[in-house]
Amino acid sequence: MTVRKRNHEAEKAYAFAPLERLGVEGVRLPCSSHFLGRLGALVGLLAPRRTLSGDSESEEDDEIMNVDAAKKDDTIAHALAAADALGKTPKNSGASFMDITDGLKELDMDNYDDEDAGIEIFSKGLGDTYYPSNDVDPYLKDNHDDDSEELEDMTIKAEDSVIVCAHNEDYLNRLEVWILEESEDGDSNMFVHHDIIIPEFPLCTAWLDCPLKGGEKGNFIAVGSMEPSIEIWDLDIIDEVQPFLVLGGVDEKKKKKKGKKLSIDGTSVKYKKDSHTDSVLGLAWNKEYRNILASASADKLVKIWDITSGECNITMEHHTDKVQGVAWNHHEPQVLLSGSFDHSVVMKDGRIPSHAGFKWSVTADVESLAWDPHTNHSFVVSLEDGTVQGFDVRTAKSDSASESKPAFTLHAHDRAVCTISYNPLVPNLLATGSEDKMVKLWDLSNNQPSCVASKNPIAGAVFTISFSEDRPFLLAIGGSKGKLELWDTSSDAAVSRKFGNYHSQKSVSKTEA
Repeated sequence: MTVRKRNHEAEKAYAFAPLERLGVEGVRLPCSSHFLGRLGALVGLLAPRRTLSGDSESEEDDEIMNVDAAKKDDTIAHALAAADALGKTPKNSGASFMDITDGLKELDMDNYDDEDAGIEIFSKGLGDTYYPSNDVDPYLKDNHDDDSEELEDMTIKAEDSVIVCAHNEDYLNRLEVWILEESEDGDSNMFVHHDIIIPEFPLCTAWLDCPLKGGEKGNFIAVGSMEPSIEIWDLDIIDEVQPFLVLGGVDEKKKKKKGKKLSIDGTSVKYKKDSHTDSVLGLAWNKEYRNILASASADKLVKIWDITSGECNITMEHHTDKVQGVAWNHHEPQVLLSGSFDHSVVMKDGRIPSHAGFKWSVTADVESLAWDPHTNHSFVVSLEDGTVQGFDVRTAKSDSASESKPAFTLHAHDRAVCTISYNPLVPNLLATGSEDKMVKLWDLSNNQPSCVASKNPIAGAVFTISFSEDRPFLLAIGGSKGKLELWDTSSDAAVSRKFGNYHSQKSVSKTEA
């Protein structure tokens, strides 16, 4: 999920006070205003006092000198008395001297270096005790209860649901990996398992399981941002500091040259081969051909990448304005759909990219689009004017001049419909999210949409929603407030009445599994 706006919180500021007045050059100390007050008092105590009158100052100095002289005389007298006492010899000094002499003879210091014989530097006592392993050594053995609890918290179980959010707050961009776990008593617990700091503001994401590191499956997420590059991050690595793979992007910057495209700082920009040259606005992973990733960009291009080689295989230029979204057909994995700000949706076959494809006109800028997972011929498009339009590709005409009408037009929201999501289990169940801060559920049966339920989430303006593949009635919501919210749509009475039979089927199949 991608949360495209950020929250702002007050930042804690610190004052820095120089200590030159205390004779410490170049040292700066963080302190609050209260501490600055105390520092001022400290400086005042250390500074010499000054009087307003020169005569009185002279008299006071004379008095101080007299007091100091008296103190000096007393000190000298004490020192002389102590020296006199030390110089005197006590009455029993002879006996004490003999005792010391006898003690030195017993030590025999002259032959000290010759007495090593018979003495083992490394003893045979308890110091030589050793254990076959650190696990049984009582001095090394530790209580691992805390470690085991931490390991249990970090372990993702097969029955856990994983949610990945792209998040921005206070100019910090990161990916958050959330875990939703259910206990035996049915209670749910959701927490952030780990997060990944990313360098650029995230605009779109696509999860993919291509085994880039070997094995059967991987766990990666592709991120599109304001930069022309696409970053692939490994979600299995905690505290990851750099992407596993970068597709495209800026190759290098050179000095200003005549006729070259210039960046903001006045330098010419050179991009990597076949890279996008503007922000990446949409991503789609092909679940059938798992090494294939499609991208849409503000540079008006659609590209198809092979992520195993890191190269762009196909570039398509069939739009005349920014391309906002792309989507692969669930049943015909070579068929790609793209939507643009040029008020058009184009369907093309990746096997014959030179073909013009099929085109549909819409009434406003395309915000998002999605194929119906239950059929191979239907898709919906959400628009900036608050409408959602459905299309049937079987009515498409090969003549590009001919206009194919939508199967339905739904006035879904009062503002832009930023995101849509088909339910993977229930046919004709569609969720929509909008900048009007509402999420709605629709029944699209017979191309006659009807609203089943709606919700005003805590997310603010809704930027992205997604039904869970494993828990089909669970809908994840993200928006302008930067908060992830989950909606169990089956808890809504209207949804339960209309689609409750699918919920019971899912429960039965899960029990059998």
